[in-house]
Amino acid sequence: MPDTNGEILVELKSVDIVNDGNLVLSDVDLTFRKGNFLYIVGKVGSGKTSIIKTLIGEIPVRNGEARVGDFDLLKLKKKQIPYLRRGFGVVFQDFQLLMDRSVHDNLEFVLRATGWKNRKAMEERIREVLSDVGMDMKSHKMPHQLSGGEQQRVAIARALLNRPQILLADEPTGNLDSETADEIMALFMKLHADLGTSVIMVTHNRALFQKYPGDVLVCENQGCCRLESPEEIDFTVAF
Repeated sequence: MPDTNGEILVELKSVDIVNDGNLVLSDVDLTFRKGNFLYIVGKVGSGKTSIIKTLIGEIPVRNGEARVGDFDLLKLKKKQIPYLRRGFGVVFQDFQLLMDRSVHDNLEFVLRATGWKNRKAMEERIREVLSDVGMDMKSHKMPHQLSGGEQQRVAIARALLNRPQILLADEPTGNLDSETADEIMALFMKLHADLGTSVIMVTHNRALFQKYPGDVLVCENQGCCRLESPEEIDFTVAF
């Protein structure tokens, strides 16, 4: 179970989320602490991804209180957004690897883009994250030489490079078969348990959060969210 005494990383109180002038979610309450594992579930169009976009400053919040770390989202300035986003590592459904360079060079590209300069430190960090995801023997491979599951492992390694406070995963198993999805979820849980990684995951796959423990935030088409345990969820509403 998550540590209820951990540092608060995300706190939303009575928040309205607005996208392109349209109210997506209203009166959202969420407290997410360091070391938590949170699933965000709901039907298509229920606002799951909007919550992720809100946390990284892509779409605005209205009313209530909204904080991510030291950032007040209601007062967030454009110039602050890059600094806000440094606290997150993002894992996408479609991997988004650079196909013209090796696994190693994909990771090196991110480190250089985020200000790393020391060659030895970069090499050490690349080795560390590839070892964390079980890909340390394939750093020389090109993305097209890897399976979907292996590409997602590299994407997770990339997200971990700068030791983010929160790992955001948006449908990370959506393009994988059930067996591979299970392997990727086992990896997320290992990172959560062994490294204390804080994870927020959007998913449509009810089998995952029933099998792997975590808090569950259910988004409904009526524009509201509620925290529930997996056994309490009404699947006719949530999916």
